[in-house]
This record gives sequence, C-alpha cells and structure tokens, in this order.
Amino acid sequence: MPRRYQEIYPSLPLLNSDEMEHTSAAALMSVRYFQAEPDAMPEDVFAEHHIVLNLQANAHRVQNIRDGVMRDFTLEKDDIIVTPAGMRSGWRWFAKSDVIIVTLDPARVEKFAQTELGMLLDRQQFHDEPQFSDPDLCAAGVMLRDALESDDISSGVMFEAMSRVLLVKLLQRYGKRRPEEVALSAKFTSDHYKRVLAVIRARLDQTISVEDLAREAGMSPSHFARVFKETLGSTPMQYVLAYRIEQAIAMMEDATRPLGDIALACGFADQAHFSRSFKQVTGQTPRQFRAGKAA
Repeated sequence: MPRRYQEIYPSLPLLNSDEMEHTSAAALMSVRYFQAEPDAMPEDVFAEHHIVLNLQANAHRVQNIRDGVMRDFTLEKDDIIVTPAGMRSGWRWFAKSDVIIVTLDPARVEKFAQTELGMLLDRQQFHDEPQFSDPDLCAAGVMLRDALESDDISSGVMFEAMSRVLLVKLLQRYGKRRPEEVALSAKFTSDHYKRVLAVIRARLDQTISVEDLAREAGMSPSHFARVFKETLGSTPMQYVLAYRIEQAIAMMEDATRPLGDIALACGFADQAHFSRSFKQVTGQTPRQFRAGKAA
C-alpha cells in the first residue's frame, strides 16, 4: 500500500504545516521545510503527489530513481521536481539540502481543479517532471514557508491564501488535463464543464435544472446526465447540491451572517430546506457545523 512521503524522510522538518494550530484542517496541501545533511531516501511508492522546491543557492549533486530509472544530475537554485502519486521514487543528495516539500492529496487536487479552475484532470493529474526551473513557483513556496514561522491566526490566513496561489500556478502550468475525445458531441469535455460550471456559479441563488445545464452543454438532458455522471462520478443535481453546500460553508465563515440569508444566497427555498440538505451532505445541521467551527 502506498505510504505518505514524510513517513520515510530521514530527518525532521524545521517547519511543518501539519503541526500548526492555526492552519485549516481542510488545507489543500502539507508543507514541510528541511535543511538536511547529505543522506538518502529509499525507493517507495507514495499515495500523494510530492513537489520539491530547491532553495539551496549552491548547485549540488542529486540522484533520483523514478520507476527504476536512475538520474544523476545537478540541482540548481529554483529547480523543482514533481513526482506524481503512484510513482516509485528514491533519493540521494550529496550536500546539505535547503528544500520545501509540498505534498498533495489527489482527491483534493481533483476537487479544487474542478470547482475553482473548471479543469478536468487526467487520472495522473501531473506530468512527470523530473527537473525544471520555476523561480515564480519557488517564490510562492517561500511565502508559504514564511507563513509557518509564526503560528498565529494571521499566519494561518496567509498560509491558506498562498496555498491556493501555489496550487493554481502548479495546475495551470503543470497539471495534466484529461485528453479531449475526437467526437466532442459524444463526451463531456473540459469546455462543456467550464460552461456548465459558469451557469451554476451565475445562478447559485436560483433554481437550476438538468435541462438548463444540458442546454448550456448543447446536449439532450438524458445524454448530458449520462456523460456527466460518467465523467464526474455524480449526477448533475448531486453535483449542484454539493456545490451549493460548499459555497454555503464558505459563507458561514462570516459568523455574523444569518443562516437564512445564506440559504437564499445558495439557492435553497428556505432555511428549513437548507438545513435538511446540509445535513444530508455533511451529517450535521448548519447550526451544529457553525458551533463546531466556533468551539
């Protein structure tokens, strides 16, 4: 069974987002900062994507085994290595490291790409990128690291914001999109998804039907419902409900905003309808959920 990257790292991180009190439990990523003496990591298969951002100013020798192929190379400042989940990987470095290691859960990446960017990712999600230079992405990583140095509320907010920035940059530049089919009318493509998502966003406070979404996608309702579920794993109306609840949760971060107002803003008939639907999806009523966040 694939393991988590940090389970076999040979030294403890100087900073670790998982240990910070004021970062969200639902954070998009885990971030660890290391300065480690020359060492090695054995080959293993990991359940998460891992991204290594090199901050070491001095070029140094590194060996990286990827699915049985050894690479012996020089790592330069601002070099990045992306290793997709499921790939067997091992490391040896010959000088003191200065790196940020970001680990990403594939399910969270998929959801973020869909709901925030309108991207349908390939199953692999990221291209196999054994080495490339990206100072901009490394700078975003440094801001993430700096946000972890002070474990307070403002740093937690900064970490959440910068984690989104880094993931957007990473997906836009190196995300592996699902291949488009030749017969576009027979499949649900990224373009279809973007148009449908735009309708859901624009009409969040209104009634939305399968017919409305199918019309936007240029398909019959029955065909649209079938290919939508084949592609995204849920029916269109299940997806719309989950999206409404997700937006409602974001609005509930404002503790002064009345639940009735949130219910209407997210397209529910009234607060009772909102409460039933919220509990159906989350297992809690909105009041219970909000009370738990405040505790």
